[in-house]
Amino acid sequence: MSWTGVSLSQVKLSIALVTRNRPESLNRCLESVRSQNCQPYEIVVSDDSDPDHRSTTQAIAKQWHCRYILGPGRGLYANRNHVAFACLGTHIRTMDDDHILPPGHLAQCLAALEQDPFSIWTTGEIGYINGEYCATAHRANQLCKSGVGITIENLDDNWGIADGSTIYPRAIFDQGLTMLEDYRYGSSYLEFGAYLYYHGFRSRCIPNAYIEHYGDEMTITRYNSTILESYLYASLCFNLYCQKSYTNAIKYATIYLWKLRQDGPIFPRLNRVLNHIQQRWGKVPIS
Repeated sequence: MSWTGVSLSQVKLSIALVTRNRPESLNRCLESVRSQNCQPYEIVVSDDSDPDHRSTTQAIAKQWHCRYILGPGRGLYANRNHVAFACLGTHIRTMDDDHILPPGHLAQCLAALEQDPFSIWTTGEIGYINGEYCATAHRANQLCKSGVGITIENLDDNWGIADGSTIYPRAIFDQGLTMLEDYRYGSSYLEFGAYLYYHGFRSRCIPNAYIEHYGDEMTITRYNSTILESYLYASLCFNLYCQKSYTNAIKYATIYLWKLRQDGPIFPRLNRVLNHIQQRWGKVPIS
């Protein structure tokens, strides 16, 4: 197995790839990476698979010359943190096992890092559901007051995050800034972008750069009370810290708590959310 690799200056781009129970998809993903005309400094595969998939997944990682590690088994965002800390490069690029990189994609990423190695960089996405084209998102989303994502307007100064297609300066993780692990799905990744912006890191969009995302129907239909709680959490973070508005904080908290009432008592949920916020963001600023 061989490929042509090109390195640029002193940037060392690590690909932090998370996988779970999808060896065939992982193989297709890694083939697309190793077909790039520019190669990353390293690829680290963190495997959250069930035991009966691990040996196959490890063999695929070895075939494509990746470093294989076992994941923590605590959900997607715990695995993202875990693999980020295992990376050795100057920059860490997230990737999922159901992604494919179009030709020239990594060259676009490395050119962006050459231009500005201190910012976070995100890409767009071409989505496929069950193998059929679904939609194209020309850029990532950023957290808004309602706790969900909206389209980025300022491409060079935003708090957007593309969950599986974002490049972070290593300094972020060296400072102990990590993704929230309490919610397995939902707005955790969007909150992370706002959290990093609050700590002085801006996001930028790589023009005309896309990944191909081959999801299944559950990708767009997944919805439960835990996800709804993550929206409540993210909305309160945004409205209490990022763009302060107590009016919006109360408004959206009321909306989400009203919806969550069908799943059980709401006050224990609210208390849990508020504890998460204070532990992560600190006390709410008065001014």
